[in-house]
Parts: sequence; structure tokens; C-alpha cells
Amino acid sequence: MSREANTVSDADFAEVAGHGFSDDDIWDIAAIAAFFALSNRLANVTAMRPNDEFYMMGRLPKQG
Repeated sequence: MSREANTVSDADFAEVAGHGFSDDDIWDIAAIAAFFALSNRLANVTAMRPNDEFYMMGRLPKQG
């Protein structure tokens, strides 16, 4: 969806719908994927880095 949106076809919509997703669900899935791709590209091009606390989450062993 985010890398080759031009290849998305009615068959793709039918396949996702076949798993029980409604048209509204499919819209939400596509919107989230598109936003994720957009925000990651903008963060990448600006060399944006999350704050230190968020950046270190899951990178250090838990203490306790």
C-alpha cells in the first residue's frame, strides 16, 4: 500500500473484505498505513529522533 499504491486493485479490496473487514475498516487500515509511511518518511528526511526516554524504550534491559 505504501510502496506501490498504484498496484492496489479491486481484487485486493475483495480479499481484505473476505476476512470480514467492512469498507470502513479497509479505509481505516489504508489510512493508518499511509499515515505511518508519511510520518516515517518525514522523520527520516529531517533526521528527527524521538526524545531520549522514548528512544531508549526496549533498548536497555529492564531493571527491577
